[in-house]
Amino acid sequence: MKVNTMKFLVSRIAGIAVAFGLIMSGTAFAAEDEAPTPHYPLIKPKNVEWSFGGPFGKWDIGQLQRGLKVYTEVCAACHSMNLVAYRSLSALGYSNDQIKAYAAEYEVTDGPDDEGEMFQRPAIPSDQFVGPYPNVQAAKAANNGAAPPDFSLLAKSRVPLRGFPYYVFDVFTMYAENGPDYIYSLLTGYVDAPANVEVPENANYNPYFLSGSALAMAAPLSDDVVDYDDGSPQTVDQYAKDVAAFMMWAAEPDLVSRKAMGFKVMIFLLIFSGLLYFTKKRIWSSVKH
Repeated sequence: MKVNTMKFLVSRIAGIAVAFGLIMSGTAFAAEDEAPTPHYPLIKPKNVEWSFGGPFGKWDIGQLQRGLKVYTEVCAACHSMNLVAYRSLSALGYSNDQIKAYAAEYEVTDGPDDEGEMFQRPAIPSDQFVGPYPNVQAAKAANNGAAPPDFSLLAKSRVPLRGFPYYVFDVFTMYAENGPDYIYSLLTGYVDAPANVEVPENANYNPYFLSGSALAMAAPLSDDVVDYDDGSPQTVDQYAKDVAAFMMWAAEPDLVSRKAMGFKVMIFLLIFSGLLYFTKKRIWSSVKH
């Protein structure tokens, strides 16, 4: 009986070993036949030093004004900013008259009038930024079927995952710069595609793109495309930093004040925890355990 049992166990072990070998060999052949699935972005976004980074960060008003200029002269031709009102530009140091003059350069559809007709009028500070297209269908038709995304919240919605252990430390460092890092990296990341990468027609290779290896938008920036009045470098690198910072402000204009409040709350919680600890010690010190 013991001999039969041993033979049965040996046969079962041998069968399992053969099956395992077949599975492993099949996996090896499959790995040779199929290329590994790529993970996007192919290259992680660059880490950029931002004035608004960290718990004590501040907005660089000069940079935000330059970013608005880049958006107005380059990006606004394709991208809308429907959730931002012109009057919000007062936070960038512009006067009410300057904001009125800037808004008046655009026309909005209003109405109906007394005759029930819609009409065009110059935009006013309470209006949202006027987009380049009347609707999504028109945007798709003008861009080979790919509607350019709205810029209002793009710096908060395009955030590649940083992974472990970075997100653990991000809680304490109040890291919120992943969106601007991504936008900056994308704008400066256009390169020629490697020989083994096939880029679709009407697409442009960019290893920093979050949804693939190529995107419909061509490189929008080039040196000296926007004139700066403050003497800042008129380079692609500077343009990308400025417009990325402006987009972060547009997506979360209260970022700096929110982090300042968060820092104060953390200090309060530390002091409050200490007071609770010593109060507990005081009350229970005379109780026998």
